[in-house]
Amino acid sequence: MNKKRVWTTFRSYLMITPAMAGIFIFVMYPIVYLTYLSFFKYNLMNKAKSKFIGFDNFTQIFTRGDFYKALGNTMVYTVGVVVLTLAISLLIAMWLSKRTRFNAIVQAGLFTPHIVSIVSVSLIWLWLMEPNQGLLNFLLKTLGLPTSQWLQSSNTALLSVIIVSVWQGIGYYTLIIVAALQSIPPTIYEAAALDNASKFRVFTKITLPLISPQLFFILIIMTIGSFKVFDTVQVMTGGGPNDATKTIVYYIYGFRTTNIGYSAATGVVLMAIIGVLTFIYFRLLSKKVHYQ
Repeated sequence: MNKKRVWTTFRSYLMITPAMAGIFIFVMYPIVYLTYLSFFKYNLMNKAKSKFIGFDNFTQIFTRGDFYKALGNTMVYTVGVVVLTLAISLLIAMWLSKRTRFNAIVQAGLFTPHIVSIVSVSLIWLWLMEPNQGLLNFLLKTLGLPTSQWLQSSNTALLSVIIVSVWQGIGYYTLIIVAALQSIPPTIYEAAALDNASKFRVFTKITLPLISPQLFFILIIMTIGSFKVFDTVQVMTGGGPNDATKTIVYYIYGFRTTNIGYSAATGVVLMAIIGVLTFIYFRLLSKKVHYQ
């Protein structure tokens, strides 16, 4: 019995060893090494000049205006993407929740942008938003509406990037919500109908609580993903015009050769910000999530 118990325990640890090795190599080690580099002035082009400077990189971060500019852009982008994507995905999911062939075709079409490379998506939208020859301004002119500079103006560039990100993500999150809606037992809605409950009351008291685990999951992963946005900004705007679309990750990318230590310190700050936001989400919203 003892040998069997030892073998069972050993086999359990043996089975999780590959996963734990992957987590250590690709998650834990990079985090530790990132934190280590944040205490150095590290020049990738000339490693001989690298030296330990303690918390100077962190002090510099919080005294530079360009960091706060990038942080502000990232927060605006995150709020815009999370709110718009969640709201639009929920509305579309409510429309497509019934199991019909037409809805299945629409769901497949909505999901298509998510499987296309973000670089390809960004290049297509870059052409659509071209002020003089782009399709969007052509349609606005045809309808007699004022045109926009889109990515060429610091007033509309960040909004344009938000639109692209929302368009690409809607299909994926819509399918998650559709699956959650279809898992709700019909008998619950039948009982609500017998009680003459209004559609608004059914939505707020039955539908939302029952799909709250999925909505909470979407909120967390969208917030983390939005704070790490890079590809769309890199392809469409390069952080411009006038740093209007420079986000935290793009800001980190700008110091990749001249001062790796400063980039690492900014990465540590970003990791801390995401950690704090996730903690706040769990503290404020986890009690409102119904898993039963």
